[in-house]
Formats: sequence, C-alpha cells, structure tokens
Amino acid sequence: MGKRGSLACVGLGMTLGAHLAPRARSHIEQADVVFVAVSDPLVELWVQQMNRDVRSLQPLYREGKPRTDTYREMVDVMLAEVRAGSTVCGAFYGHPGVFAQAPHRAVAQARREGFDAVMEPGISAEDCLYADLGIDPGETGCQHYEASQLMFYQRRIDTSAYLVVWQPGVAGDRGYRRFSTPAAYRQVLVDLLAEDYPLDHECTVYEAATSPLQSPRIETLALRDLPAASLAAHSTLVLPPATPLRRNEALLARLALLDDAARRDETTTT
Repeated sequence: MGKRGSLACVGLGMTLGAHLAPRARSHIEQADVVFVAVSDPLVELWVQQMNRDVRSLQPLYREGKPRTDTYREMVDVMLAEVRAGSTVCGAFYGHPGVFAQAPHRAVAQARREGFDAVMEPGISAEDCLYADLGIDPGETGCQHYEASQLMFYQRRIDTSAYLVVWQPGVAGDRGYRRFSTPAAYRQVLVDLLAEDYPLDHECTVYEAATSPLQSPRIETLALRDLPAASLAAHSTLVLPPATPLRRNEALLARLALLDDAARRDETTTT
C-alpha cells in the first residue's frame, strides 16, 4: 500500500524571514512538494531554500481572469498531489486563512476525501495593522469589511468603532477579474461611507512592511481624497471612530438589578 497523502496550509507572515513560525517551517521543510502563493519573487526564493520542490501558484493569476477560477485551480493542483500520495504544503502570504479562499477550500476538500489536512496560522496584515497603527480592538471595537462586499450588500456600520476596509484598491470589481479599479469606483465607495462619516473625516491608508528594511505605509488623508490616492491591491483603509460610545442605559439598569439581587443573596446566605 502506497504512502497516503496529506496537506498542510501554512502562513509565511508579512515580513520576509521574520514571521515564519516553527511549525509552519517544519511543514515546508518536510513536505514532498510545496506550493507557494506570494506576490514577491524574493519570498519565493526564500521558500525555495527550505525545500527542493517548490512550485509557484502565482502564474495562475491573470488580468481579466476571474479570481474565483484561479482559486479553484490552486485547490485542484494541490489536491492532485495529495491524491497521488504526496505530503503537500501550501505556503501562503500572511495568514493562510485570512483573505485566502484557496487554503480553506483545499483543507476542507482534503478532509472530505479522508486525507489529513491542517491549517497553521501566520501573522496577517491585520496583526501588523494593530501594532503599526497602535490600535487596540478591545478599546472601542473594530469592524472589518472587504471593500466590494461592503458595497454590494447592505451592512450596518458602527461609527463608534474602528472601521477597517480591506482591498479598497479593487473596490467595486463585480467580476473579480481586476487587480485595481479606477477612481470612479472608489468614489462610489466614498459616497457610501459618506452616509455615515463626514467627508473631512481623517482616514489612514495602510500597507504592512514586507521586508525588514522597509517601513509600513501609513498615509493620512481625508475621506474625500480617497479616489485620487495611490492604492495597491494590498492597501487597507482604516477609519477611526467618528462618534463616541453611547451607553445602553436600559441594559445597564437590568444589570444593576441583577447586581442588587446578587448582593441580597450574599447577605442572606451569610
């Protein structure tokens, strides 16, 4: 009976060489074949130093080709090797489960077919964002939306919390075929956000550093200026709270009654 295949999807982190966890490195080094999905050729070369059979998934992307097709093909090539009995590792930029459909689908499909499959977390752009911008999501709350999803669906925005809008550089791409969208599409996003925020609301365009020699991009601008801003596919828009937290007096009153009852119970029992 031949060797049974397996799959591990791991995260490489954001900064080259600095964020790779020991378990993720072990999966890369011990795999029969490593599929790597990163946009930086230097990161691919770095991964190639850890395994002699490293295959890039980047050629599956193409301008005008739906990204949903690319993700499906990524799953197919990884699962083909798993079915052939290989120990397979998929190494993905950042965290393999954050803004990465292919790893989730590949792990789920491998498990459905009875193969061992795991996902190892990595440091994501979200983790770097909190550190670089000094945001504690537990202070006022933090909501996250992908730009196009925020535009396509009716979502409720809480202006007393941080709003993180991912991928504003491809905002409004209905066919998931583009690597960027023109300023007119971003204006639609601004018009939507202007229903809840003033146009002069101070926002931040953020990009995590991908090299130890780089600094993160932290550019402050007014919301109205977003359409003209230089945005990459990996840019993120961060809107700080525009309104203060409002106390829920009715709920606090209910909790006060419960506290009073608890104190009475304690007095009775003592």
